[in-house]
Parts: sequence; structure tokens; C-alpha cells
Amino acid sequence: MDNKIIVTVGRQFGSGGREIGKRLAKALGIAYYDSELITEAARQSGLCEEVFQKADEQAASGLSYAFTMGFANFMGGAYTPYNMVLSNDGLFQLQSDAIRKLAEQSCVMVGRCADYVLRERKDLLNVFIHAPLSFRAERAQRVYEKQANNMEEFVRKKDKKRASFYNYFSQNKWGDARHYHLAISSVYGVDFAVEVLKHAALSF
Repeated sequence: MDNKIIVTVGRQFGSGGREIGKRLAKALGIAYYDSELITEAARQSGLCEEVFQKADEQAASGLSYAFTMGFANFMGGAYTPYNMVLSNDGLFQLQSDAIRKLAEQSCVMVGRCADYVLRERKDLLNVFIHAPLSFRAERAQRVYEKQANNMEEFVRKKDKKRASFYNYFSQNKWGDARHYHLAISSVYGVDFAVEVLKHAALSF
């Protein structure tokens, strides 16, 4: 791409947002970051990657395990005093720093409040991928081979966790179309979504 563009992808669980983001990055010839954001945050901070994995897209109530551990197993082998405990805001800030660093080049970023972290940028295209619950439950079971007594309830719980994380760390509401440049349903297929988003990115 001649012009720099950062695309952030918010997504409902089972909507295919990760696949759409990855294929969009490939179509645009730019970098793609999803779990790689965790790896980069760990590298930049010197913390063990596991501490970020434990806290990944979890709201404050779900972060207690990661945030109350202050010893070497979470500090990449380095000695850490017991009272040096990362707060939820502190760990989120480290991940945000990694997001800002990676956003120095054109890329697609999935989840982790990237749209909010980069909200001051002018080269930012924020999108949200959604689909009806029944569609997402069927897709989650097929693609991820998830098994649950009530698959729709399983998907709802995943959405609730993502919403709690986003709403806690941002001043916006997860999934509210007013906070995104473009919201698109994946029921029309991954290829269609990628083409629409590619056109939007190149026209941005």
C-alpha cells in the first residue's frame, strides 16, 4: 500500500473476525497481529508471555490470577519482589504500548481494544464483525470443534467476556456501531467481508 493504514477488527465470538482480519491483511499486503500482540507486549516489557495470556481479553474480575503473581515464573526468570504487583491497568498499559509500537507500520490488529488505544490516529479504520447468534454458534462448533451442551449459551458467555474487557478499559461500549467506521455481518461470507473491507481500506 502506498498510504499507511491501520485496521482494527472488533468481533463477536464465532463471527469469523479473526479469519477475516488475517485474509484482509494478506489482501492488502500488510502485517497481521492477533495473539502476536501478546508476544510483542511480553518482549517489550520483559515479562513472561504467560502473564499476558492469562489476562488476554479478560475484564478486571478475571485478571486476579495474573495480577497477583509477582515472582520469577511470571517475570521471565527475573527476580521480582512480592510487593511489585502489576495492576490490571498496568498490564493493559504494557499491551497498549506494544500496540502503539506495532502501529508505526500498516497492519491489521484484532481485538484487545486496539481501536480505543489508537483512537487519536488519523490513519485508523475501525471495523466490527458480527452475525446472528445461531450462525455464530454453528460456526464455532464447526470451525473450533467446540462441544457444549448449549452452544448458543457458550457463545454468549464468550461475548460477555469480550464486552466486559472492552467496556472496562475503554470509554466506549463494545459492539456499538457508533464507535466504528464500518460494521459488517459475516453471514454474507468471508470473501465478501474481505472485499468490502479492502475497498474501504484503500479508499480511506
